[in-house]
Amino acid sequence: MFKTTLAGLFAHKLRLLLTSLAITLGVGFIAGTFVLTDTIDAGFNRAFAADAAKVDVVVLPRDADQLPRETLDKVRAVPGVRDAQPVISGDAPLIGKDGKTVGDVPTSGVSIPANRLNVTTGRAPAADGQAVLDKNTAKAQGFEPGDTISVLGHDNDRHDFHLVGVFDPGVDQTIAYRGAVGFTSADALRITGAKGFREIDVVTAGPSPESLRTTVEEAVGTGTIVQTGQERARDLAERNGADTAFLKMGLLLFGVIALLVAGLVIYNTFNILVAQRTREMALLRCIGATRRQVFGSIVLESVVVGLLSSVLGLLAGLGLGAAAVALLRGVDAGIPTGTVGLTPQTIAVGLVTGLAVTVAAALLPARHATRVAPIAALRTQVEEQTFRTGVARVVFAGLFALAGIAVTAAAVSLKPGEAGLMMAMGGGVLVFFAVLILGPVIVKPLSGLAGWLPARLFGVPGRLAVTNARRNPKRAATTTIALTIGVTLMTSMSVMTATVRATVSAELDRQFPVDYLVSAQTGEVPRAAVDALRARPELTGVTEIQEAEATVNGQKRQVGTVTRSAIGTTVKPETSSGSMDGFGPGEVAVGDSIAKDLGLKVGDMVTVRPGGGDDIRLKVIAVVKSDVSMLPMVTIPEETFNRSFTKVFNRAIMANAAEGVSADRARKALDDATRPYPAVQVGSTTEIRSQFDDAMNMVLLVVTGLLGLAIVISLLGIANTLSLSVHERTRESALLRALGLTRPQLRRMIATEALVLGLVGALVGVVLGIVFGWAATQTFSNNVSFQLPVAEILIFIAASGLAGVIAALLPARRAARASIVGSLAAT
Repeated sequence: MFKTTLAGLFAHKLRLLLTSLAITLGVGFIAGTFVLTDTIDAGFNRAFAADAAKVDVVVLPRDADQLPRETLDKVRAVPGVRDAQPVISGDAPLIGKDGKTVGDVPTSGVSIPANRLNVTTGRAPAADGQAVLDKNTAKAQGFEPGDTISVLGHDNDRHDFHLVGVFDPGVDQTIAYRGAVGFTSADALRITGAKGFREIDVVTAGPSPESLRTTVEEAVGTGTIVQTGQERARDLAERNGADTAFLKMGLLLFGVIALLVAGLVIYNTFNILVAQRTREMALLRCIGATRRQVFGSIVLESVVVGLLSSVLGLLAGLGLGAAAVALLRGVDAGIPTGTVGLTPQTIAVGLVTGLAVTVAAALLPARHATRVAPIAALRTQVEEQTFRTGVARVVFAGLFALAGIAVTAAAVSLKPGEAGLMMAMGGGVLVFFAVLILGPVIVKPLSGLAGWLPARLFGVPGRLAVTNARRNPKRAATTTIALTIGVTLMTSMSVMTATVRATVSAELDRQFPVDYLVSAQTGEVPRAAVDALRARPELTGVTEIQEAEATVNGQKRQVGTVTRSAIGTTVKPETSSGSMDGFGPGEVAVGDSIAKDLGLKVGDMVTVRPGGGDDIRLKVIAVVKSDVSMLPMVTIPEETFNRSFTKVFNRAIMANAAEGVSADRARKALDDATRPYPAVQVGSTTEIRSQFDDAMNMVLLVVTGLLGLAIVISLLGIANTLSLSVHERTRESALLRALGLTRPQLRRMIATEALVLGLVGALVGVVLGIVFGWAATQTFSNNVSFQLPVAEILIFIAASGLAGVIAALLPARRAARASIVGSLAAT
């Protein structure tokens, strides 16, 4: 039996290739994920180790943000310390060539010890007035060594520096994100206004790092963390491992989906193979093979396919991982990478996963093979299996459907949040199981629906194709279910992204009904800038949002105000309880996060104490949704604020274009008025929407690309099923040819059958995707503006049908080229 199984397997090399390709892709994606994340981990670990080799002992703050300056003196006084250098960090907004500060957040101002500063071009700063710039910011802003750069100090004054070098931030993710200007220690303290140090790096004069760590720890006291350089490297590597673990889990999720689809393809393939080889297995039974041997032969075949597919998948994964690493290096993503390779863990996971999925998918068909009676060897042709719904199928499908609907309804009724989203996903899985069980029942009417138009457009071949699609509902269901998974997920993603876009746009219109928002990277818009904006005739409705420091019910908080006339017009706050109608003296509105922290609700009294002023007793009249509100977290009436606070600052300014003024003229007026103030930046609702749309489009593109793997595998399943089906219907096709069906008509019949199967899978997937996309969006927020992306959904349906036709090209071509006489003579 062993030799017979292997001989039969390798006698059909094309069938073996098509069967194994689905598992190869799934295993390849999973292996590629491990290769990519393992390579990134290795690169980070190597970088951390190299960084740690430059430092023997590191002193870090335990609870506070910074180490006090006297700690440096204590460390330098420790016997055995050859050198101790502080790492200083703070805000130092870089001014770009356009005269405005760079980025959405201030660049960091740092002082890094020279032995740890990886200068790639030029040199490190050797004297005050010199600076270096991280390579990403230098490239983005067009700065080179020899240029003069300017930064804003903590006093908001402009300071010029001579750029002497460009450095690589390495594994410092904060610097990589924000960008950084490197100074001497004295300049870093002067510019950032830092009162202490982020860390202190110590180099030994002879004692071992472990011995020096103990001595330094005794000298600096309990308010610090003292580690050797190697210990610090391990800590940073573990934190990075958590980051890559998140990336790994996200990618593996798509790999699991791909393997699930591949498992369905394998199951369908073996089902058809068992049906086609009925006479072969019956003959084996006649000459003495037992049921166990027949079962074992099918399982053995699946083992061979699984091992071959897994090995090929590992090689494909190595190639995918290497390509991803090359892409990261090519775009200079700033992520260190190690040597690309397959670790023993990756090899084990790939082999076990691929083999397990393949064998599990083949078990049920193998069990069916044992039921073939020896007398079947005497039949001239294989009888096509008939399908009966069965009570058990309806009962189990009903139970899964009811459970899924109940879980989804509970998720939608919950308070918006992660728990509701997880429940909605669980409900979707349960309903999908119900659809999976009922697949053969629903596929027959759906084939008629999807084939109604093709049957009328393509004449006899079209009608025959629809009949073929409906004649074996079980096979059609297992063929289309793989495509259904991919279309369901893609439709859900499209519904969710379209709804999020519509919801955010509606919230912007409701909460930010102004044309422009002026803010400062340093957090404060100068008063002179406000006056300049008010003086421009192109602008109207210039409204300040002012804030000040105060104590609210004993806790330090920022309180603020906005022009009373702006409430309800320029600013339209959305409240979770209460109302701001008639907002006036003696009242206060608080953000929901502050209300939660302080235990406040509408009707409570709040005590606000300005710095150096008398207490103010105010009544809470509204709790405002802080995530969609422009108001300060604690908003008090304008008159009360102006009377009680003297030290205030403008957090933001809102403005509209005057009537009849074009957007370009209004924007130019804003730019002209704010040009003398580098930290002041101008934004608009149009730009916010554009940035948000770009981000959403990127997410959708990435997810669609990852889900595309499942679509490709499902199309392989359709091609495989059609190939085997064409082989099964060789005599039938020859008879049709003998009766007058031409070769183009035969090709058209098979292509139309694939079109119908693709449309059936797409229709089921679209319905499920819309329903559960809607359920998922209801867990995002209480005010969701549901949006159905009709154009995208129609594209999914059309693309699924077209992809089915493409998958049928080779099987249709092979069927049309077959000899009529030879096929009719085949038994």
